[in-house]
Amino acid sequence: MDTTVNAKARQSRPLKFILELGPLGLFFVANYRFGIFAATGVLMVAVVAALATSYWLTRRLPIMPLVTAVAVLLFGSLTLLLHDELFIKLKPTIVNAIFGTALLGGLAFGRPLLPIVLDTVLQLDEAGWRKLTLRWGLFFYALAILNEIVWRTQSNDFWVAFKVFGTMPLTLLFAVSQVPLILKHELKSEPTDTKG
Repeated sequence: MDTTVNAKARQSRPLKFILELGPLGLFFVANYRFGIFAATGVLMVAVVAALATSYWLTRRLPIMPLVTAVAVLLFGSLTLLLHDELFIKLKPTIVNAIFGTALLGGLAFGRPLLPIVLDTVLQLDEAGWRKLTLRWGLFFYALAILNEIVWRTQSNDFWVAFKVFGTMPLTLLFAVSQVPLILKHELKSEPTDTKG
């Protein structure tokens, strides 16, 4: 793998995190101040701005944020047009179920899709990609189920707070818990000869 690509991927990680967390943070603040419908509008604008910024900086659109943005725009529009918060609450369930189905479906057909998303960040052997894809697929299903439980049993404010302060930390903890698997299956890059 080209070390320039790896270096760029490492440099973009903090920015990627900010661009993914920023819209959620704005959604939380707008919901607290103005309610779920205004917050939905803010979220829609924020995901488009984050995607545009990401493209402007990297000249590519990352797959998962792109799918998420399309879902936010679709379900956000339905929420605002029909004045029904159900749609924005269903969005995480549907997006996570799509991600889980895509990952596990690809795995079932012998084509793990996670390397397509993470190839610039991670280099794993085939067994590592299979295991990591299975775990992330199941995790996305777990998030979909958890979202259903939370929005159906809790208040709007609790659900919005859970999206920011529950889902993100759970995702980060899950990602960190995968480090041993990644280290075990990581492909070591060949040392480059620095002698003239």
